[in-house]
Amino acid sequence: MINSSSSKQVGQDQQATSEPRSPRPKIKMVKSEESDKRILNKKLKDVEISIPIVYGNVSFWLGKKASEYQSHKWTVYVRGATNEDIGVVIKRVVFQLHSSFKNPTRVVESPPFELSEAGWGEFEIAITLYFHIDLCDKPLTLYHHLKLYPEDESGPMSSKKPVVAECFDEIAFPEPSEGFLVRVQNHPAVNVPRLPTGFTLPPPELFVVPFEDANRKKRGDTKDHPLSQWFMNFSEADELLQLAAARQQVQAYLAKLRRQISMIDGQHQQLKTISDS
Repeated sequence: MINSSSSKQVGQDQQATSEPRSPRPKIKMVKSEESDKRILNKKLKDVEISIPIVYGNVSFWLGKKASEYQSHKWTVYVRGATNEDIGVVIKRVVFQLHSSFKNPTRVVESPPFELSEAGWGEFEIAITLYFHIDLCDKPLTLYHHLKLYPEDESGPMSSKKPVVAECFDEIAFPEPSEGFLVRVQNHPAVNVPRLPTGFTLPPPELFVVPFEDANRKKRGDTKDHPLSQWFMNFSEADELLQLAAARQQVQAYLAKLRRQISMIDGQHQQLKTISDS
């Protein structure tokens, strides 16, 4: 069973606001004035970039191997909405597990940002994102409720089909630096808007890059991830198809109601004619 949600929470000490955007709101990050001085930050006014992300978990019931305290194996993660490498934006992710786990604070320093564990109970996981210094030096904390059991608890559990619970969000960064925009302008994980008329980005060699993206040995995308077959599709095209399908269902239901009303009106008219005769 797959559960989807777009809800989110932001820590009280974070400079984050919510900006309306159809069909889902963005998490807006505000850059601190104490950014690393090594990077020449010239902010781009009236420009906003966004990074679509998905966070959630996939859990498998262990079946005959399940015990009282080890009934499920699960993986919690943060990934790009279309499985692109979000390491270009996110530097590290910290997962805060339940205090009953050994070393409950787990730090993942490179993509894919995930961890796997086994257990029996559901609980809330705090997921803190740390961004590269040329983008934002304030972390963002998300909260995900670990889902192990299907919604229909009366039905049989399957060790082959997992329970999937994912949330989609889009993190917006207003007024990014020129250096960051130069670094990510052609990266598929980042939504870069059309720049103001007459504006030209400076050459990349003028800026300090916080990490050597081209030389990373480990792929950070999740397109070939072992769990990718269970990931939900959050692409805009897929969402438009779902909206169109839902619209067709609503229209078919309304047409059915109109036919039923017409039949009831006809029966009422027949009864009235009989009573008048």
